[in-house]
Amino acid sequence: MKRLFVVAGVLGVLLVLVGGGTFLYILQTLPSPDILADRRIPESTRIYDRSGKTLLYEIHGNEKRTQVPFEKIPETLTQATIAIEDEGFYTHRAFSIRGIIRGLIIKPLTGARAQGGSTITQQLAKNAFLTRDRTLVRKLKELALSIELERRFTKDEILSLYLNQIPYGATAYGVESASQLFFGKSVGSLTLAESALLASIPQAPTYYSPWGSHVDVLLARKDYALERMEGLGFISEEERVAATKEKLVFSDPSDGIRAPHFVLAVQDYLEQQYGEAAVRTGGLMVTTTLDWKLQELAEKAVSEGAQRNEELYNGKNAALVAEDPLTGQILALAGSRDYFDDAIEGKFNVATQGLRQPGSAIKPFVYVSAFENGYTPDTILFDVPTEFDTTGDPERSYAPENYDGLFRGPVTMRNALAQSLNIPAVKTLYLVGLDRALATAKNFGITTLTEKSRYGLSLVLGGGEVRLIDLVHAYGAFADDGITHAQSFILEVRDKEGVLESYRNKERRVMDPQYVRLVNDILSDVDARRPLFSASLSLTVVPEYEVALKTGTTNDYRDAWAIGYSPRLVAGVWAGNNDNKPMERKGGSILAAVPIWHDFMSRALSEFSSVPFVKPDPSPAAKPILRGEYVITYEALGKQYPQVHDTLFYIDRKDPQGPDPKNPETDPQFKNWEDGALAWAREHLPNFASLNEPVPLGGVLVGDGIIALTVPTTAEIVAPLNGAFVSGNVTVEVDAGSSTNILRAELYWNDALIDTRVSELGMDVHYVYSFTPEVVGPQNLLRLRVIDEAGHSAESSVILFTPTPKNP
Repeated sequence: MKRLFVVAGVLGVLLVLVGGGTFLYILQTLPSPDILADRRIPESTRIYDRSGKTLLYEIHGNEKRTQVPFEKIPETLTQATIAIEDEGFYTHRAFSIRGIIRGLIIKPLTGARAQGGSTITQQLAKNAFLTRDRTLVRKLKELALSIELERRFTKDEILSLYLNQIPYGATAYGVESASQLFFGKSVGSLTLAESALLASIPQAPTYYSPWGSHVDVLLARKDYALERMEGLGFISEEERVAATKEKLVFSDPSDGIRAPHFVLAVQDYLEQQYGEAAVRTGGLMVTTTLDWKLQELAEKAVSEGAQRNEELYNGKNAALVAEDPLTGQILALAGSRDYFDDAIEGKFNVATQGLRQPGSAIKPFVYVSAFENGYTPDTILFDVPTEFDTTGDPERSYAPENYDGLFRGPVTMRNALAQSLNIPAVKTLYLVGLDRALATAKNFGITTLTEKSRYGLSLVLGGGEVRLIDLVHAYGAFADDGITHAQSFILEVRDKEGVLESYRNKERRVMDPQYVRLVNDILSDVDARRPLFSASLSLTVVPEYEVALKTGTTNDYRDAWAIGYSPRLVAGVWAGNNDNKPMERKGGSILAAVPIWHDFMSRALSEFSSVPFVKPDPSPAAKPILRGEYVITYEALGKQYPQVHDTLFYIDRKDPQGPDPKNPETDPQFKNWEDGALAWAREHLPNFASLNEPVPLGGVLVGDGIIALTVPTTAEIVAPLNGAFVSGNVTVEVDAGSSTNILRAELYWNDALIDTRVSELGMDVHYVYSFTPEVVGPQNLLRLRVIDEAGHSAESSVILFTPTPKNP
């Protein structure tokens, strides 16, 4: 006890020695506490998912800090802080004599690690204004500043400033950053035990770090804080016991970044928009478009799929982008298999930075251009060996093959696109024209195809380079019926003053919906794509959802793609290697990319309603070659003249629905295409010798064919609807039309003629007919056939059901 009084006496002498002018000088050189109220404290920019609840990343300078209002700090945390740091905070004035004696005298003598000697006000003064020098002058400044702080601020204001200022270790300053760093949650969500633990850290942030080697000491200090809280009446014994038993789980001490490729793309945008300084210290609150649940699905699908590809095909990387086609908002983005894996260059964002050849994934933009230009899905193209170079130079030869090395002869554009056949695709690009195809791709959102002279006809097989994020966005215009929406990563950016920017839908129509619907109808047709996918067909289907899908594989299997969509979600996958090494064992799109796409899409679509694609209108055409006919028969002077020619024989590629070309052989591609078509016909048509006799002048098409430049004859059963149930009397409503007078209309019930209308009925016919069928089955066919005065005919039919009689 004697020693205690000696130390106290020495302290008193020192205070007297620095009195007078020295103490006056100290007061004059102190910073004004008003700085605390006026200054702008550097704050981290926080990036959230679209819910605003999942923190993806904090961008910060030297200090990671987020201000939080005092009323949003849980009472358990303020109480725990007071209990373990300064239990007399609300009763003392600036500093505590007992605390000073305990901190400067008792603690050095005993080595106790109890409460510190500084009050919360003193700690705020020290952290906000002063250095950490252990000198008497600094201590006197601390006391003087504390008195001034207490004079200018309320106790709650001081405690709020303190909790938003003090360091908690690493780069975390303030309770919000500490809560996010160590527990991955906002401070308002802390439990009692978590609050007590956070309150235990500031006395020695490094020593008490949850990631350090003294976690057992930290937990013991947490329990001590709970004991003090009970002792002060802040909590009950039951609450203390429960909090003591609570098992605390700390966040992984990584970079603390989620969805890193997406987040860094957002950061790049923010820095371009607001400047680096504002992003690192301006305390921006950024709500992004990212859906965290979908992001987790994407990362899992990419990680597991790339691992499988590495084992099977030596393809080590993959990427995925998912977008809302109705808004252009990016919902998920995985730029590589693993951002932190340097062995695969994981930090490189393939989704946004990688320029890769898309293979056949570019074909829909060529076909939609063809439909816009007047071609139909039933247009015949000959899938036969074809040389597309017209110079005769062997070194410039371009004779592509299909993915399986087979040739299928005459096919429709519909089947050619659905089955991703290469020769018909190259022919379609030639018919459309490179300029038009490039313009369509750009209009849909693909901006990287700028070197026209380098592509040529190989463009349709992936001769240019695109980014995954652009390709997904372009497919989004198919999903939304021909409308594209400006792509966005951001829903809202705000600072302390208010909203700086918020999402606004910017949309524009890029294509008439009819032509887009034709592509959607093809790519969503499971039966049409069945021959392509074969055993993998199930991976292209999501039960209860209509999905369209297109794949792409580049030469030597360097890139594999799968882009698929519903009216509510579009997702694209790339698989391959960053160093452009080819995958092995034919690791193409069906094997390497489609499984990843299906793994994601089959789970992601459950978050969306099932919406069907809008069906296209019929695509009438005057020319048989546009209606799926390749053996076309003319009649003249009582004799028939069957013809087989390539598409260019019948079509002026600039005006496919217009007159036949007078001299088709003048087209530079005609000879090569015609030779291939005739070679196929010679091998596969038994009556080839009788084909292609010159048609005399005045010859007309026979059968269901019609003369060019005439409006096709149409027939429609308006009622009853296809699939309807009927019983007793049946009322039929008929519509028909032609460019000439209709001479005859016939109705058939199960192939038995039941009604005939004859004579000149006019070019537009509408009538109603009622009858009671004599023979009725469970399923019945009602068929209409009309014939005009030019001999052209058209048919329409519906299936009708009759109710099954109930047992008596």
